[in-house]
Amino acid sequence: MLEIRGLTVRYGSADVLSNVDLTIGTGEVVTLLGSNGAGKTTLFCVLSGLVRPSSGTVTFMGEDLARMRAGRIVERGIAQCPEGRKLFAQLSVEKNLMLGGYVHRGDRRAMKQSFESIIALFPALEAKLGAPAGSLSGGQQQMVAIGRALMARPKLLLLDEPSLGLAPLVLQQTLDAVAAINRTGTMVLLAEQNAYAALAIAHRGYVISDGRIVLEGTAADLRENDDVRRAFIGA
Repeated sequence: MLEIRGLTVRYGSADVLSNVDLTIGTGEVVTLLGSNGAGKTTLFCVLSGLVRPSSGTVTFMGEDLARMRAGRIVERGIAQCPEGRKLFAQLSVEKNLMLGGYVHRGDRRAMKQSFESIIALFPALEAKLGAPAGSLSGGQQQMVAIGRALMARPKLLLLDEPSLGLAPLVLQQTLDAVAAINRTGTMVLLAEQNAYAALAIAHRGYVISDGRIVLEGTAADLRENDDVRRAFIGA
């Protein structure tokens, strides 16, 4: 469904991504493990149309995304939940969610169905719909951020560091929601530093370091890999 081949992104003379190959198949959760500055967010921004690659190919369901505008990419079925959530703090939870459904602006029924599905997935938000998004707890804000992305009904959801700033129990609830999203047929690309949590729900994974893919394998294989354990999990 998603195929990235030889992807390189340069900022000036520096390669932020270098010759990256990555694929996601139908129904998969794939995790991208890497430390801060490894290139995870840049890769997501390429997939969202916010950064143009210097070379390489990016195809989604047979279409070339490398030069496609961001709005068209959302319409094609890719939505991103950014690192740090990036909510509109002064706007209500409901308005933040509705902004994510902009692609359905001409279809009230689709907008309503998307909204109801988000509340069913995150029932704790129902009582907070009128509250400013900035007044919510970190876990609730993460629910809003994921819900906003899901309002577009994506075929592929890009989740950038959803564990950031979350307590272990809240993180587990968030990942349980991601697994539930995947069970409905949505593919997920999950960028994380918390390898233990990410690999628990992933089918496969990649490790990125200094803009290069240095390791890939099944989630089970990566959990048992000594280098991954030392770098991300702890021996």
